[in-house]
Amino acid sequence: MSTVPGLATDAVLKKSDDVDPNAKVVSGLDHAHPNPSAKEIIDGMRYMGFQASSVAQACDIINDMRSWRGEKDGVETKCTIFLGYTSNLISSGLRSTLKFLVQHNLVSAIVTTAGGVEEDFIKCLGPTYMGDFALPGKDLREKGMNRIGNLLVPNDNYCRFEEWIVPIFDKMLEEQESNGVSWTPSTLIERLGREIDNEDSVYYWAAKNKIPVFCPAITDGSLGDMLFFHTFKSSPLQLKVDIVADIRRINSMSMAADAAGMIILGGGVIKHHIANACLMRNGADFAVYINTGQEFDGSDAGARPDEAVSWGKIKADAKSVKVYAEATVVFPLIVSATFGSGDDKSIYKNTL
Repeated sequence: MSTVPGLATDAVLKKSDDVDPNAKVVSGLDHAHPNPSAKEIIDGMRYMGFQASSVAQACDIINDMRSWRGEKDGVETKCTIFLGYTSNLISSGLRSTLKFLVQHNLVSAIVTTAGGVEEDFIKCLGPTYMGDFALPGKDLREKGMNRIGNLLVPNDNYCRFEEWIVPIFDKMLEEQESNGVSWTPSTLIERLGREIDNEDSVYYWAAKNKIPVFCPAITDGSLGDMLFFHTFKSSPLQLKVDIVADIRRINSMSMAADAAGMIILGGGVIKHHIANACLMRNGADFAVYINTGQEFDGSDAGARPDEAVSWGKIKADAKSVKVYAEATVVFPLIVSATFGSGDDKSIYKNTL
C-alpha cells in the first residue's frame, strides 16, 4: 500500500476552526531584559499559562481592590480588604510580607488562627530556625525542638511566651473584674499587640493602626494552652473571652463595606470565616485564594471561588481567582507587584 490510509490522516490532520482574533498567544518572560521589576516579571508571566497566568490574574484583582472607589453621603469610599492567613505563614519568613501590609495600613481586617497570633509574639521573644522536613520527630522531641515543616522552634521560646503573657492575662483579669471590661479575641490580640512594643510584630502594627485581628479558633494553640494554665492560676476567677461579640464585629464590618475583597492564604477556618462574613452582604466583590488544596474531597480549603458563589459568599459577577501554589513561593512576588510596587508613595512616608 503506497497511500496513507484516510482513516489515519483524517484523525491526525484534522482541520482547525478559525482562531478567535482576540485570542492571546502564549509567551514568556524576556530574560534578555536585565533586572526586571516584580511588575515586569508578572507581566512576563501573564500569558505563560498554568499557575503563572493565575498569579498575574491575582495581581490584577488585588489592584482592582486597591483602586476601587465609591461614594457614600458625599464621601469617597474604598474597598474593605479582608486578609486571611494560616499560622504556618507567620512561622515562616512570609511574616515580613504580612507585616508590611499591616504596617502601611493596606488591609482593613485580618483573620488568622491561634498559631498565627502566638507565633508572631514568640518570634519577638526568640528566633525560629531553618531545619529540614526529614528530621526525625523522636530526636527533635528529646531535644525540645518543635518542627513546623522545615522550620524549628525551640521549646524554650514557648516557655518565654508563657512568662511574657501570663502577667498580661493577670492584668486583663483584674480589668475584667474591677472595671467590667469584656474581652473578645480581637481586643485580646490588640492588647497583646500594644504590650509587645516591638516593630517586628505584625500585631504591634495592627494595634497601632487599629486593624482588627479576628481569631475564631483562639484556643487552638499555645494561646489556648496559656489560657488553660491561667484558669488554674487565677481560680476561682477566670478570664473570659467572648467570641460572639467578634462574629458580630466582623459581620458588621462586611455589611458596612461598599465593596469587599478577600485575600486568603491557605484554607480552613480563616478562609471560611472571611467568606461567611461576606455572605452577610450577599458576597465579596473581589477574591484571591492562594492554596494547594484540592476540591475532590469536598473540603472548604480545596473549594474554588465558584463554590463560594453558590453559597452567596462571593458575588456572581465578582472578580475571583484561585492560585494553586504554596503562599511563601508566590505571595512576596504578588505583594511586590501590587501593594509594594511604588505606585502609592504615601505608604513609604515612614520608611524613606
